[in-house]
Amino acid sequence: MRHRRIGRKFGRNPNHQRALLKNLALALVLTEREDDAYDSKEQAPKVKGRIVTTLPKAKELRPFVEKLVTKAVRAQKSIAAAEALACKAEKGTAEWKAWREGEGWKEWNKAAAPALAARRAVYSAFGSSSVAREAVGILFDKIAPRYVERPGGYTRILKLATPRLGDAGKRAIIEFVGENDSRNAKAAPAIPTVE
Repeated sequence: MRHRRIGRKFGRNPNHQRALLKNLALALVLTEREDDAYDSKEQAPKVKGRIVTTLPKAKELRPFVEKLVTKAVRAQKSIAAAEALACKAEKGTAEWKAWREGEGWKEWNKAAAPALAARRAVYSAFGSSSVAREAVGILFDKIAPRYVERPGGYTRILKLATPRLGDAGKRAIIEFVGENDSRNAKAAPAIPTVE
């Protein structure tokens, strides 16, 4: 019996389950890359920030990705504070060396430490590879600044009507909210004016 057992197994051992979640999360974040990062136009995603997978995989992926985005969003405050304290001079100049030896660097280091710790935590969740490094950069530089004012709920799952060919598995789209939203803007009723 599976009483109080959290999570789905997907017919895989635990290491394979973790690898599956990491790869799905990497795929979702890497869809936000610029179009020139792909070899051809066919490789570029039609819609950025969206992947198609099975419904159970999407449901399992959602909390994994949302926790990573939350870490990146919380680090944005530290990143902004560190940028305010950073030296404006070019690296290696006399002004930069004086800043590096003085109190300014220590204050900058204290301000930047939480952001660095968050980057390392996300990097370890993605696994260590050059693709993971690129995904961390995209997550912190592109995705997280969009959600600074949002308290949570960074992804949505949309069920697809057509099942997967072959095994008729239920398919779903998991995507980041906000970027491609099309609101159903109803026309405001005309207010009669009295003269």
